[in-house]
Amino acid sequence: MGMAIKNLFKYLNTNCSIATLVVFRIAFGALMFFSTCRFILKGWVHSMYILPKMHFPYYGFEWVKALPPTGMYIVFSLLLISSLGILFGAFYRISSILFFLLFTYVELIDKTNYLNHYYFVSLVSFMLIFIPAAKSFSLDNKIFKRSETIEIPKFYIFILQFQLFLVYFFAGIAKINYDWLMEAQPLKIWLPAFSHYAVIGDFMEKEWVAYLFCWFGCSYDLVIGFLLFNKRTVNIAYVFVLVFHLATALFFNIGMFPYVMITITIIFFKEDLHLKIVNYLKKLFVYKVVSGSTFTINQFSKGLTIVFSLYFIIQITLPFRYLLYNGKLFWTEQGYRFSWRVMLVEKAGTAFFYVEDKETKQITEVDNKEYLTYMQEKMMATQPDMMVDYAKFLKQEFIEKGYSDPSIRAQSFVTLNGSGSQEFIDPTVDLSAESNCFLKNKEWVRSY
Repeated sequence: MGMAIKNLFKYLNTNCSIATLVVFRIAFGALMFFSTCRFILKGWVHSMYILPKMHFPYYGFEWVKALPPTGMYIVFSLLLISSLGILFGAFYRISSILFFLLFTYVELIDKTNYLNHYYFVSLVSFMLIFIPAAKSFSLDNKIFKRSETIEIPKFYIFILQFQLFLVYFFAGIAKINYDWLMEAQPLKIWLPAFSHYAVIGDFMEKEWVAYLFCWFGCSYDLVIGFLLFNKRTVNIAYVFVLVFHLATALFFNIGMFPYVMITITIIFFKEDLHLKIVNYLKKLFVYKVVSGSTFTINQFSKGLTIVFSLYFIIQITLPFRYLLYNGKLFWTEQGYRFSWRVMLVEKAGTAFFYVEDKETKQITEVDNKEYLTYMQEKMMATQPDMMVDYAKFLKQEFIEKGYSDPSIRAQSFVTLNGSGSQEFIDPTVDLSAESNCFLKNKEWVRSY
């Protein structure tokens, strides 16, 4: 064990070309700029952060609030500027910090909008803060008249590769469950919706195709990281990456996730390719080294080793936190987020909320549409922690309307992976008195 750790540190301290980091920085910056433009142009700043009367906060981050409309558009404008800063390596460290803080702030406002690839972007932008990706082919080198760095320790590339490996591997582990492997769910429900496609449409209604997709998807996620790390198999592995993610983009509405993964995964390619790309770009933009000298970063610091050791310990243990809770994970969703569980469930439901004035015993049924957007209501109806948030919001609303210490109860029915509608929560529980503390099991969620 000791020898293995020693060899790992020796490998991480080995120098390699900085070109790999430069290409990664350019690709990530370009993706984030395009993605932010798309977000603004589609009107999602308004529909997700300005239009809602309430937001669903993450536990412990209730203090994070949306800004007024002008403030939100300033935030997204700064995201555009900072993504360009990353892309061109201009004021890189400040740009990376700004992008990480603003992007994470936006994602913390409302868990209705949680997506795995948003979480992934926050993680990568955090890592970029510590990575010297602008030490070569950057505006910073021009602005500050710095010498070019030609080599960096493999550590800086490895931590990005390992983060990607974890995304794939945990996505594979998450697929090792009865519904996915034995019942081919939820693909058995989703694929027939594509039966109108030319050529392949007829196959989409075949049950064996759903099983094929499920077993291939699980196998792919479990092994692709190992194949990407191996220099002899990285090229064929990338072909699988292209096929897999283009197929998911074709069949499912999962936004930028496939394109993010396709682009970011190029970090596994040999440095020769990245050197050719950087040299081509330098010629294209007539980029000349500021001074005649170059230097090499010889080693990474012990402080950085400690920071990323803790970071990866959290990343490896966090997906398993669901083991602390009772009940079926896909039903209760306790420990579901931040664990790379992608497209694993088809869950739908309805929730009716009732407010009772304890003094007058008057009971009022709530019109959810009065307070929630369509997407918020859809997500809330199947996620217990969001029901608690909504109940606390309703309590304050009705206190302001003159109710004396109102209690909030809900009747909810949910279907999971085509199993049929079942009662979801105990309708006698005052949800406004419940907590979303991660140390407390939600006993009031009915057994599945």
